[in-house]
Amino acid sequence: MTDPEPSALHAIVEGRVQGVGFRANVANVAQSLGLKGWVRNLGDDRVEVWAEGPQTELDKLLAYLYRGPSMAFVSGVQVDRPAPSGKFRQFMVVSSSW
Repeated sequence: MTDPEPSALHAIVEGRVQGVGFRANVANVAQSLGLKGWVRNLGDDRVEVWAEGPQTELDKLLAYLYRGPSMAFVSGVQVDRPAPSGKFRQFMVVSSSW
């Protein structure tokens, strides 16, 4: 049996998602799922996520994005499914976009 084709997930998470450990928790979950990509704060109090890996694992990460850590309050998640880039070796927290 071969590994399934890699997929990608791009998400923008809205709500109380900055200053509550959201990025670090997303990175931990993504790493535990074997995903590759990044998470970062946006300048408008949202968080952006790019993840690549098996669709089943991406779906688990997406379910987490709707919940977040206990101190977060997620009011919405915008999701799209672009083609994977294949350029990431790990999942990491990257610098904010502003």
